[in-house]
Amino acid sequence: MTDPLHNLALDGPRLDPFAGNTARQLVVLLHGYGADGTDLIELGQAWQDLLPEAVFVAPNAPEPLPFEAFGGRQWFALAERSLREYRIGAEAAQAILDRFLDTELRRYSLDDTSLALVGFSQGTMMALQCGLHRKFSPAAIVGFSGLLPGADCLGNVKTSCPILIVHGTEDDVVPCYHADAAHTALTKAGIACDLHKLTGLPHSIDERGLALGGQFLKDQFFRAT
Repeated sequence: MTDPLHNLALDGPRLDPFAGNTARQLVVLLHGYGADGTDLIELGQAWQDLLPEAVFVAPNAPEPLPFEAFGGRQWFALAERSLREYRIGAEAAQAILDRFLDTELRRYSLDDTSLALVGFSQGTMMALQCGLHRKFSPAAIVGFSGLLPGADCLGNVKTSCPILIVHGTEDDVVPCYHADAAHTALTKAGIACDLHKLTGLPHSIDERGLALGGQFLKDQFFRAT
């Protein structure tokens, strides 16, 4: 049976480099379950001063929610909300995101050393799944309020780019213990991973997270040059 998403091309809102010149970095912003690209493109607006030569792209996830009439999207379906479902879903959705990343890198004549993936919630699952299994390592991965799919089976990881995990201690959607589990698994796999648990923060990104994420991206892009 043919996968109906096989030939689907992702797209979404984008911001050209603030400096007005040719893009030297590509930052891909991956939204959470039930949102779309407009939900995260504001991160690019917040980081343009720090990364004036970066283009920011926030693709809409490939699937509409089955019960949503107002445009909500999903990277993969959530029914059980189990670790097994997260792993299988992220693995299944990886191919379409990989194709999008390859297309965007070609569009701007860049390679993976100029690529960063930033995710929120389900978008974090996709950023980690895709970033850790690409043929070439991205410059950085930033995950807000998410989890690591397949944290117990990282033997087939292909890349080892630096990762930043930011999670609120009061997150009642994706509990903060998932951040600890991801940090432990990644560290054991030999992948550099910074973890910041933000006191009092629910399932969201605040000014503390914005500052941590923006500085992390700036630092990793500088090291990659």
